[in-house]
Amino acid sequence: METRNSRSFLSRNVAWLTLLLIAVVALALVLLPVWIIQPFRPQSQRGLELSYAMRRWSPVLTLIAAAAALTLVMWLWRSSRRWWRKALLIIVLVPVLAATWFARQNHFEWLFNPLANAAYAKTSEAGHVADNDIVMAIELNHSRCGGYGQRSLESLSLRCLSET
Repeated sequence: METRNSRSFLSRNVAWLTLLLIAVVALALVLLPVWIIQPFRPQSQRGLELSYAMRRWSPVLTLIAAAAALTLVMWLWRSSRRWWRKALLIIVLVPVLAATWFARQNHFEWLFNPLANAAYAKTSEAGHVADNDIVMAIELNHSRCGGYGQRSLESLSLRCLSET
């Protein structure tokens, strides 16, 4: 015959395991895409599909994970009598909250500084582009747009050149 204390012990253990699983899943949702999408390294199509799907769903899923983790922490907090168990609850909750925040960030913006003064110019106004400079052009909906880099890699920038 099972006693009330053994059921309570079992449910607390299940809650702790669930909390740890939530923490691992939340961290995996945001860290795996960072690991899979590495600039300047070869990537597989399947890996990119997986990482983009994870980045698309991670804001919602980490919010759900944070709510579930916070609920479990509050439930376990009441039954935790020792200070080190409460500290452990906080230690497990912090990475879940960090993953929830990180899921809403674009870490590539941290890696590559945005252009301070992005500008657009007509082709006739782009006098600093030499004949031997590499120019990339695309046509989209009968509009032409091109990008060019400055002569040194340290000051590489892209601008849109408009024919209109």
